[in-house]
Amino acid sequence: MPSGASGKRAGCAYYLLSNVRTMTTLLTFPKGGIHPPESKELTAAKKIEVMPVPAELEIILSQHIGAPCKPTVEKKAEVGEGAVIGDVVKGLGVPLHSPAAGKIKAISSSVHPLKLNAPSITITVNPEAAPLHYEKKEWRDIDPKELLGKVKDAGVIGIGGAGFPTHVKLSPPSNSPVDTLVVNAAECEPYITADHRQMVEHSAEIIEGCKVILRILGISNCLIGVESNKPDAFQALSETAANTAESDFKIEVRALQVKYPQGSEKQLIQAVTGRKVPGYALPSAVGVVVQNVSTAKAIYDAVVLEKPLYEKVITVSGKGIQRPANLLVKMGTRISDIVDYLGGIKPELKKIVLGGPMMGFAVSSLDIPITKTTSSVLFLSEDEIDTAPHSQCIRCGWCLEACPMGLEPKEIGLFVEANHAEETERFGVFECFECGSCAYVCPAKRPLVQFVRLAKMKAKRK
Repeated sequence: MPSGASGKRAGCAYYLLSNVRTMTTLLTFPKGGIHPPESKELTAAKKIEVMPVPAELEIILSQHIGAPCKPTVEKKAEVGEGAVIGDVVKGLGVPLHSPAAGKIKAISSSVHPLKLNAPSITITVNPEAAPLHYEKKEWRDIDPKELLGKVKDAGVIGIGGAGFPTHVKLSPPSNSPVDTLVVNAAECEPYITADHRQMVEHSAEIIEGCKVILRILGISNCLIGVESNKPDAFQALSETAANTAESDFKIEVRALQVKYPQGSEKQLIQAVTGRKVPGYALPSAVGVVVQNVSTAKAIYDAVVLEKPLYEKVITVSGKGIQRPANLLVKMGTRISDIVDYLGGIKPELKKIVLGGPMMGFAVSSLDIPITKTTSSVLFLSEDEIDTAPHSQCIRCGWCLEACPMGLEPKEIGLFVEANHAEETERFGVFECFECGSCAYVCPAKRPLVQFVRLAKMKAKRK
């Protein structure tokens, strides 16, 4: 159960939700999970701000799982907002679009949080260019294959996760018929409120985006899972779904218990449908396709507005930044530009994390640009991080209880330390999605997620 302030907020949210709609039990997955402090109060009530476009944008060419884009422009070329500047010739991928009008300054490389550096295109923004305006277009009579093509052409990927191309995810195998769309609106990572604010401020676009997805899949049933600490988001989506109900689409919003990692694909499916995805299988094996709630909004933009994905909402939070906020930023905006816009950093800043505190990555540079998969940038003070050194495993078993996949994190760690990382497949290392629950509860502060990543790397080499 949640403890302290986190528990009070969860209880308060449940009470508020009870006044929004008559509810039964809050849904959740049955095994494992943890309750870290939410720390969402820093930005949960802050409306989305449109950040001014900086003077330069660095667009990384590899923003999705699959083959990186190849530049389709040359140095010194003039580009317009929304123009294609990179595309994938062979392999899995989607095109890349210019976030603003300007001139190609360089085709070189940029700092990357995981790969040290990555190929990129730098654009000098034209401050005189007027921003594009997009008009709504009717989509219901368009063939599903054409709708899917619009999603691909707009460069839409899974915004809330690893960046899997959305048009591929919306093309499930023919031998695994799908009957349900599950929309992930849990946003269970601490601090992050970008999805929350989009649900409150853009519920109509999200619901229509869900209808577009249903049309592409040729099904009618959609379940949206919202954690109970977002009563305003639950209400906005529920009321919009009811007010825009159509006979061809059945969209239901379901309240979830506040528990991490509620937003993980397999855990969410089990929570809202009761179906359990087998080990190493895809959600389509149980008749489900999962999309993030912000991806549904991007699909709306791609199909209804014919607007490519070149900007996104991110949360900038933590006690180390002068002004926490939810920002709509252009892809390629550097962290340094965000820091300047929000008034700078505080002296107590100790760590910068790209993504959430559970699954994100600490970075040492402010020159890293925002990509399609960036959910947040956290500026954490000393009292928000744990700097205690790790020690030997005491075999308490807490990591086994916390693991939502029922794996054995302690054994993986021990094998890695004994230089037998390639032998950890027996403990389910490839089923681990690196949620960090095991490391969070470990009293010895062992870097279990890092052990898992190393084990995967060595096992793949073998």
